[in-house]
Amino acid sequence: AGIHYPVPLHLQKVYKEAGYKSGDFPNAELAADEVISLPLYPEISEEQINSVVETIKDFYKQNSERK
Repeated sequence: AGIHYPVPLHLQKVYKEAGYKSGDFPNAELAADEVISLPLYPEISEEQINSVVETIKDFYKQNSERK
């Protein structure tokens, strides 16, 4: 478990003055592009879990048909 940043830290506006650019941290950029964050917390309902599962299934179904 950890924190997922959809935009790598070095590419966020707050770090613009540091002069970082795309390609400076390729592993961070790869992780931002490929990692998904699933909701996970004690209060999550079964209905919410089912919604997440169905969304993931739909995503893979749509993307497997493209190949």
